[in-house]
Amino acid sequence: MEQDQLEFLLGELPAKVPVSAELLRQEVYDGYRLESLLLDLNGIERVPAYVAKPLAEEGPLPLVVFNHSHGGNYTNGRKELIHGSSYLQQPSFAKTLTDMGYAVCSIDMWGFNERGGKTESELVKEMLWQGRVMWGMMLHDNRRLIDYMCSREDIDAARIGTIGMSMGGLMAWWLAALDQRIQVTIDICGQVDAHTLIAKRGLDHHGFYSYVPGLLKRYTTLDIQSRIAPRPRMSLVGRSDRMCPLEGVEHLAKGLLEVYHAAGNPEHWQPVIASGGHMETLEMRVKWQRFMAEYL
Repeated sequence: MEQDQLEFLLGELPAKVPVSAELLRQEVYDGYRLESLLLDLNGIERVPAYVAKPLAEEGPLPLVVFNHSHGGNYTNGRKELIHGSSYLQQPSFAKTLTDMGYAVCSIDMWGFNERGGKTESELVKEMLWQGRVMWGMMLHDNRRLIDYMCSREDIDAARIGTIGMSMGGLMAWWLAALDQRIQVTIDICGQVDAHTLIAKRGLDHHGFYSYVPGLLKRYTTLDIQSRIAPRPRMSLVGRSDRMCPLEGVEHLAKGLLEVYHAAGNPEHWQPVIASGGHMETLEMRVKWQRFMAEYL
């Protein structure tokens, strides 16, 4: 019942219909096989997607859902999977994760790259008039992406993880909170406690996309993230990242440790406070790779 209430706050979502997929191109790209697809995830507009797979393995493969960041760069979108961003480590996530033996998928989220043309603020306003919430629509598309990937014979539906940076990190822990199929969650520079953000006057450091009407009347950030327990989760932030106020990071770390202790798996909660600001550092890259390899 509680789960339904959280989903209710995400607005009116499209009806679930079977996902259709069109393969546009398949190529060998930097040592892995890259599929470019168009997916019908929402019945409104088709969604461009990438699926990257190790060359040497046929599957069924464990899957990592890669959620691209925001960064004010609306032209990047899912291209971040294969090209990265200035604040991410190299090699790319596609190269890194396929080298580790995972299949990886990623879509352009609403307003980004090949789904551009309307600004973020325009989309938020239009959706609110229609009884929709942009964050709910973004989550819907990513959950339907998982539905599609689980239908494929080359994917092991029992071994699914998710990872992302900034907006992608926020998407990672929200996805895991809403979808029990996510077995491993890694969020980079996306650990933001809503009440701390308000207290620190940090709201304008973030875009409009993730604000859910009425959310804080019913849920704290800790309430939502507690749903992930006891599944393994690593959350990595930079000590000087003003987009993830440290007071909030530490508040969530303490609260989640209690939740994971109560669930009997304290080792499954791994908070990391690294050096630097809003970026993936080398320390973060090394630690999340070890965590992913251990639990997925």
